[in-house]
Amino acid sequence: MEFEVWWLLGIPILFGLGWLAARVDIKHLVTESRALPRSYFRGLNFLFNEQPDKAIDAFLEVVRVDPETIELHFALGSLFRRRGEYDRAIRMHQSLLERADLGPEQKVTALAALGEDYLRAGILDRAEDAFRQLTDSSYGPQARVHLLSICEQEKEWGRAIEMAQALEADTGQARRREIAQYHCELAAGEAIRSNAQAARGQLEAALETNRKCVRANIQLGDLARGEGRMDDALALWMRIETQQPSYLALVGQRLLEAHRDLGRGDEGLRLLIGYLERYPSPDLLDTVFQSVLETQGAEAAYRVVRDELRRNPTLLGLDHLLEAEIVATQSADRRRDLELMRQLVHGHTRRLARYRCEACGFKARQFYWQCPACGGWETFPPVRSEEFELAS
Repeated sequence: MEFEVWWLLGIPILFGLGWLAARVDIKHLVTESRALPRSYFRGLNFLFNEQPDKAIDAFLEVVRVDPETIELHFALGSLFRRRGEYDRAIRMHQSLLERADLGPEQKVTALAALGEDYLRAGILDRAEDAFRQLTDSSYGPQARVHLLSICEQEKEWGRAIEMAQALEADTGQARRREIAQYHCELAAGEAIRSNAQAARGQLEAALETNRKCVRANIQLGDLARGEGRMDDALALWMRIETQQPSYLALVGQRLLEAHRDLGRGDEGLRLLIGYLERYPSPDLLDTVFQSVLETQGAEAAYRVVRDELRRNPTLLGLDHLLEAEIVATQSADRRRDLELMRQLVHGHTRRLARYRCEACGFKARQFYWQCPACGGWETFPPVRSEEFELAS
């Protein structure tokens, strides 16, 4: 292609057009910024400086000057909810829904925000109504998540199963663990009403949903033991080793007592000692230690704890070792020294002997299938805080 001299004339023309376009854009931006009230920028400044109270006051002033600022209404509603002023957030989102100029997507957003206001305020029936209206909208999957949470709070486990299955279809994300737990909750209710057959049906459904549902086997074993079928109960509890062996600590005492009921206490103790060697656990150690102390004396209990401490050194194990030494010692002076040491160690073990949620870090003295803080299912591993710290 040959170069033409007249092409040089196009360069200043293009430059001029670009300059004009930039001037137009700048003028437009300046006009828009001048149209915004000064309170709007003050509100943004307060937000950036993490002063939500002053930001709300500034934005309210903007809304009074220009009631058409829909997005600002949404922002104010969210700020009210975050501050815990749920009544003001509800009124803000209700007023948005009443506006005739609101578009379809904005109505969905306003209704979703209103549902979250009700949910945070604990007005579950209205929250449920709002989210049910959204199930066929673009917000549908998230609405079903909230509806599932409401079912859990109201302990409507049958509806929770249906909602979790709908969520699986929506998102493709498996919810077998939660569904199995809902069946276990239903089984617990049936067992309280002495309806063992219905409870067993729910637990079998739980295992069909999730073969690794330890809780279902624990409850099935409890049902079998209540009916006097000790061997069946033992088989069900021992099956946990093939599911999730760390959960054997939860049934250690059950296994020991069932063996004793069958007149096979020594066999049960040997079983637990074998579990302790393969799957170390402070809870299993506690069960074994107390049993050996009662049946074989302080010297045997001391040896069991000493061997376990050599394999897995923990303060919880040291606490038991000192307890065994205190029982075994004949010297009053040595006993006082050991008791002083145990008091110091025991003060630390009380803090460490807690279960901890893997999802949110919440700690509790007792084991939960559902975390009281974050609501997660099976997020409490059956290990103590000290084991977490040693593992890390």
